[in-house]
Amino acid sequence: MIRPHPVLRALVLILGYGFLYLPILCLMVFSFNDSAMMTSWSGFSFRWYVELFNDRALLDAARLSLLIAVLTATTAVVIGTWAAYVLARMGRFRGISLYIGMVSAPLVVPEVVLGISLLLMFVEISNLFGWPDGNGVFTIWVGHVTLCMAYVAVVIQARIRDLDRSLEEAALDLGATPLKVFFLVTLPLIIPALLAAWLLAFTLSLDDVVIASFLSGPGYTTLPLEVFSRVRLGLKPEINALATLFILVVGLFVVIANRMQWRKQV
Repeated sequence: MIRPHPVLRALVLILGYGFLYLPILCLMVFSFNDSAMMTSWSGFSFRWYVELFNDRALLDAARLSLLIAVLTATTAVVIGTWAAYVLARMGRFRGISLYIGMVSAPLVVPEVVLGISLLLMFVEISNLFGWPDGNGVFTIWVGHVTLCMAYVAVVIQARIRDLDRSLEEAALDLGATPLKVFFLVTLPLIIPALLAAWLLAFTLSLDDVVIASFLSGPGYTTLPLEVFSRVRLGLKPEINALATLFILVVGLFVVIANRMQWRKQV
C-alpha cells in the first residue's frame, strides 16, 4: 500500500482548511476596515461595530433570529430525542415504515415545498379558528422545528444505537421503570449528542431563509431575510461586524461543547 508523503498530506490539509476558512477569516478582518468598500483596506477601525449597534432594524432582526433559534433548538431536541429513542429501542411495530417516513421527510422534502405546505396549513387553521392571527414568531418556530427535528433524530439515534444496552437492562432488573431508566441512565449517557444536536438545530434555524420567507409576517423579519433584502442595495461592512460577532459566539459554544465532551470521555 502506497502512502502519500507527509509533506503532501500536510499541504492537502492546509489547502483544504484554507479553502473552507480563509473567506471567513477575510470577513472577520474586513469587519475592522475603516473603508465603506467591502474589498479595499483603508485602515483599522471599529467604525462598523458602532454603526452596527446603531442599526435598529438589523439588531431587531438578529434578536428575533436568536430567540427563534433557541426555541427551535430546544423543542427540536425534546421531540427529536423521543423520536430517536423509538427508532433505536422499540424495534419493529405496526406502522413503523410510516413513522420512519414522517420523521425523515423533512430531510428529503425541498424547503420550498415544506414552506408552502406549512403556509397553507396555517392559512386554513386561521380561516377555521381565527388563530394564528397572521404569521409571526409562532409560525416561523413551528416551521423550523419541523425541519430541525429530523436532523436531531438522526444524530441522537446514532448515539443511542451505540450505547451499551446492558446498563439499561441492569437498571430494569433492579426494578426501575422504563421511563426512569431513560431519564437516569440513557439521558446522561447521550448528553454530548444532545448538545451537538442542539447546536446543529440552532445553526439550521439561525441560517434558514426559505421557510422563514414563507412563514414570516410584517414586523417579524429574521436576520437572514434582513441581510438578503439588503444584498440588492449593496451590503455595508456592518454586516461583516455582525457576522464576526456571531462567529465568535458560536465558536465559543463549540469550544465549550468539545471540552465538556472531552471531560466526559476522560
